[in-house]
Amino acid sequence: MSYSLSAGAEADLAEAVAFYRERASDAIARAFLEEFVRAARVVEANPGLGTPTLNGRRIFPLRRFPFSLIYRTVGGELRISVVAHQQRKPGFWKSRG
Repeated sequence: MSYSLSAGAEADLAEAVAFYRERASDAIARAFLEEFVRAARVVEANPGLGTPTLNGRRIFPLRRFPFSLIYRTVGGELRISVVAHQQRKPGFWKSRG
C-alpha cells in the first residue's frame, strides 16, 4: 500500500512546517516533518491503527507534536486528507474528503 496527500493535507503540512521554522527553528521544522513521515509510514503499513471516525476516516496522532493525520483507505491506497492541529479549529476537517 502507498500513501498520498490531498491538496488540503499538503497545505496543512506546509503551514505547520513554516510555523515551526518561523517560531522555533529549522531543526524543529525538520523534526516535525520527519515525525509526519514516520507516522504516515506507520499507518501506511497498518491502516487499521488509527481511531475510527466519520465516513470511514481514521485519526492517528503524531508523537512530540500536537498534530494528527486524518486518513482513509481508498482502492488499496492510503489517502491523508488532513494534517490537523489537535487544539486549533477542532473539527474543521470534517468537511474535507
